Amino acid sequence: MSQTTTRIDLSIRTRFFRGLADLSRLAILESLRAGELTSGDVATAAGLSPSNTSRHLACLKACGLVAARQDWRCVYYRLAEGVAELLTTSDAFIERVADRIAACKETYRKDRSDA
Repeated sequence: MSQTTTRIDLSIRTRFFRGLADLSRLAILESLRAGELTSGDVATAAGLSPSNTSRHLACLKACGLVAARQDWRCVYYRLAEGVAELLTTSDAFIERVADRIAACKETYRKDRSDA
């Protein structure tokens, strides 16, 4: 019996995970779990500067992870459809393997410093 799966180009998948690997972008996504926020509110919640937040929001929007709507002068940002579920699912997985992830990071850093 063969399993049918959609093959996504590895370079696209790599870019997706690199986007999530950024601490600032993850902080922004986390702040948007509570619902829509303006860029300024996202900056405050994520502990980032307004300019840094705007740059990352533009990246996240372009990649389809964040959606926006304009209400007169204010732009409100929210997680795109499916992103909250993605974060919840990944959190559950990370909780199960957190110790191993931490150990892997230490090994990776050690390996990189030897190079």
